[in-house]
Amino acid sequence: MQHTLDTQALRRTLGQFATGITVVTTLDAAGQPCGLTVNSFNAVSLEPPLVVWSLSAQASLREAFEHCAFYAVNVLSAEQQDVSQRFASKQADRFAGLEWDAGIGGVPLLRNCCAHFQLRNTQRHEGGDHLMFISAVEAFERFEKAPLIYFSGAYRRLAEV
Repeated sequence: MQHTLDTQALRRTLGQFATGITVVTTLDAAGQPCGLTVNSFNAVSLEPPLVVWSLSAQASLREAFEHCAFYAVNVLSAEQQDVSQRFASKQADRFAGLEWDAGIGGVPLLRNCCAHFQLRNTQRHEGGDHLMFISAVEAFERFEKAPLIYFSGAYRRLAEV
C-alpha cells in the first residue's frame, strides 16, 4: 500500500538529528578546485576504513565528483559558518580569497577545520533523489577545534557540559 508523506514535515523531522557540517572538495576535469557544503557524512566501517556522504542527483558538481579519483571531506569548526554558507551558495568561485592546502591528488584541504578526510572515490549508489558515495579513507587529520553543528534548520555550537 502506497501512501504520500509530507516531505516538508519529513525534512523538519530529519532536522531534529544534529549533524556536523562539512565541505566536500575535489578538482574538476579542468583541474580547478570545487566543493560544496554537505551534512550527510557518516562512518561506514573501520575495517576497511570507509565513509559515506550523499549528493543531490541534480547537483551542478555531480559530474566532477563522479569522475574524480580523490576528494576530501573537510569537517568545519565552529568559526567557519561563513565557509559553510559560501560553499552552500551559488557563488561562481567559492575558493576566491580562501586559503587551502593540496592533499592527495591535489584535492583542496580547507584551513582551520576540525578534521580532514582524504578519500578515494570507490563506490557510488543511486538512492532516490541522491547519489551516495562510499569512499575509502586514504588519510585523515584531526585538529582540536569545536565543531560547527546544524540542528533544526540552524547553525549551532556545542555547549560545555
